[in-house]
Amino acid sequence: MQVIKYDNGVPIKAWVDGVEFEDQAKKQLENLSKLPFIYKHIAVMPDVHLGKGSTIGSVVPTINAIIPSSVSVDIGCGMTAALTTLTSHDLPDSLGFVRAEIEKSVPFGRTDNGGKNDRGAWHDIPKDVIEIWNNEFSRDFEKIITKYPDIKKVRTAEHLSTAGSGNHYEEICIDELDRIWILLHTGSRGLGNKIGTHFINLAKKEMERWFINLPDKDLAYLPEGSIYFDDYVEALMFAQRFAKANRKLILSHTLNALSKVLPPFQLLEEVIDCHHNYVEKEFHMGKSIYVTRKGAVRAQLGDMGIIPGSMGAKSFIVKGKGNPESFNSCSHGAGRRMGRKEAERRYTLEDQIKATEGVECRKDAGVIDEIPYAYKDIMQVMAAQADLVDIVHELKQIICVKG
Repeated sequence: MQVIKYDNGVPIKAWVDGVEFEDQAKKQLENLSKLPFIYKHIAVMPDVHLGKGSTIGSVVPTINAIIPSSVSVDIGCGMTAALTTLTSHDLPDSLGFVRAEIEKSVPFGRTDNGGKNDRGAWHDIPKDVIEIWNNEFSRDFEKIITKYPDIKKVRTAEHLSTAGSGNHYEEICIDELDRIWILLHTGSRGLGNKIGTHFINLAKKEMERWFINLPDKDLAYLPEGSIYFDDYVEALMFAQRFAKANRKLILSHTLNALSKVLPPFQLLEEVIDCHHNYVEKEFHMGKSIYVTRKGAVRAQLGDMGIIPGSMGAKSFIVKGKGNPESFNSCSHGAGRRMGRKEAERRYTLEDQIKATEGVECRKDAGVIDEIPYAYKDIMQVMAAQADLVDIVHELKQIICVKG
């Protein structure tokens, strides 16, 4: 663990030994460290890389304030992992057949600029999805849009139990005991994006109203007790609940899909679910504070977590060690080495095919930005955080479904 100290800023404690740590991310962290409400220090995970406003792979502890862009617009994004009674011997020769069945059951991606023909949204919303929306979310959403009608124009139930695009995906993996796992990665979809964007803009306007000059406008914050703070926290928690429900429904629909093409099976152990873009009120170092994890997972002592690699790399099921210096946190993945545009410039379709050899997945120009080479080495990332988590299971994907 490295400690970096800038003038007039809190320390930055970074678990980056042996991994890349770009100068632009360091500059973002320097700006963040100088805000007056940061508590003790900022914890930086080994998957750290440039983000909007604040870095991805950071744990930001604050007193009486939240920075909406430090949460990001992908509110509640996270992972679910489920262990089954299946083994590799239960899989058919054609893994493409299994992948196709998953794609039938869960909308992936985004097309038509998100319009009516978007394949990433439900056109005929399943009954269980409608029931969950109506019973658990619709009333709370009405309360939010009554105060903030600009948030109203967004897909709601149409995006519940859908995976999205970018680095969101679903995988079938095999562990060290030849057991089959289901892994999925997604968040609150368009709803969370709309809420996040709206309050980021309100925070920026508040900075202008209070004549607060920031080194980066995306560090605009909402202090506790200010006009929008409580409403933001309410909407934020709503989006985080939506994200968790989204993953739960995707898993349910996936289990139904797999039951059509694989032998009868059950789930073993408790399903693991963890956010990695979110805010939670926690007690650390003698004080109750807000902890914003942007690309980081809670790793309290005994917490089960998920740290995925890229499309062609391993993933890990981990158990938290409860390291107080990290605010009980660990990385949320491998972390990008380069931006999406740079990956598309640097690599070819042939590179993508080679990098994902042995994995049943998309092998076309539309996913070159997700090529494994664009990510840090997951083994180096895991080595850098050995004092944050213990590895419980090592997974290798054999099917990856991505929008």
